[in-house]
Amino acid sequence: MSATEGLKLSGVPDKARVVAAMSGGVDSSVAAALLKHAGYDVIGITLQLYDHGAASGRRGTCCAGQDIADAKRVAAALGIPHYVLNYEARFETEVMGAFADSYLAGETPIPCVACNQTVKFRDLLETSTELGAAALVTGHYIRSRKGSHGWQLHRAFDNERDQSYFLFATTQAQLERLRFPLGDMTKAETRALASRFELPVATKADSQDICFVPTGRYTNVIERLRPGAGEPGDIVDLAGRVLGRHQGIINYTIGQRRGLGLAAGEPLYVVRLEADSRRVVVGPREALKSDKIQLRDINWLGDGPVQDMGADGLEVEAKIRSTQAPRPATLMFEQGSPMVYLHQGEDGVSPGQACVLYKGDRVLGGGWIAAAELASYMTPMRGDQESLRRVARV
Repeated sequence: MSATEGLKLSGVPDKARVVAAMSGGVDSSVAAALLKHAGYDVIGITLQLYDHGAASGRRGTCCAGQDIADAKRVAAALGIPHYVLNYEARFETEVMGAFADSYLAGETPIPCVACNQTVKFRDLLETSTELGAAALVTGHYIRSRKGSHGWQLHRAFDNERDQSYFLFATTQAQLERLRFPLGDMTKAETRALASRFELPVATKADSQDICFVPTGRYTNVIERLRPGAGEPGDIVDLAGRVLGRHQGIINYTIGQRRGLGLAAGEPLYVVRLEADSRRVVVGPREALKSDKIQLRDINWLGDGPVQDMGADGLEVEAKIRSTQAPRPATLMFEQGSPMVYLHQGEDGVSPGQACVLYKGDRVLGGGWIAAAELASYMTPMRGDQESLRRVARV
């Protein structure tokens, strides 16, 4: 249990004031307990991100209701001051609204990244500064350390718990004041500490759902936020031939096979979503393959400017899904736009998702997927017969 005896936040003076972000779960509660037992002046803060479940149609969900009550109980058990900050308006605009708009644009968003990027790190860091805190401490499973060119972000010791994919947008300025004491621990060790500290949430289950979509029916949330989001349209093949109708592109994601409602002689998958024309484009599995990804809003945590990598680009490992291991890739700039070339290609790359870049266990940064090009196919435009012949020959 050396973590309880030797916890020392790098760059933070002994007994300094720190803010512990407390979600009401086991991880953030243990982080707060570690700080308290290490002798820091701890202030616990919990964010109320929406009106106790009314926005999602269900009460008692994450960042509202029971989780806030649990955070209060943990703070009381630790004997630290605790405050609840109402960030509902910010969360609705910058996370929930952006989530709905992304689906309406034919993308597949990751609201947890947007939440970390805005209300949790940007806004809560500002609040911690106003409180005179030397650092904001969270229960994320990720590691940070001071390097020769500034603070670095590294994957967690426990690969199964690593949350680096969701924290790629953390900036250098934020890393200066963020600390992650659970980065070298396993979940089992965290649970053991929760029991040792006799925390009232020691046996609480982990949250698996998007906090404002606890039932998993995200389309209900989108339609509530953006009335009329489920406008119908055509389902077409790669040649533009109409195969059927749909009740809103928000019901589809790239790579989807089930639920298309089509009678075809071969399995068909969602290859592309065309928001402007409300078309769902389907094709065979081979049409899902991509090997070139264009990124937008890249956040760089590597040494030196990202544009200085040279004409041959930078060899990296890329991760385009949170559950996937990083895979070999090359990062290049073409006409000022960051491009990632996947050495082995990938099926079902979806705009709106994140592409996170690594070198070993170090997080170099990443960006949002703006577009992906097909490696095995040339996507045919309507009426482009030569492209259609090439597709037919594959």
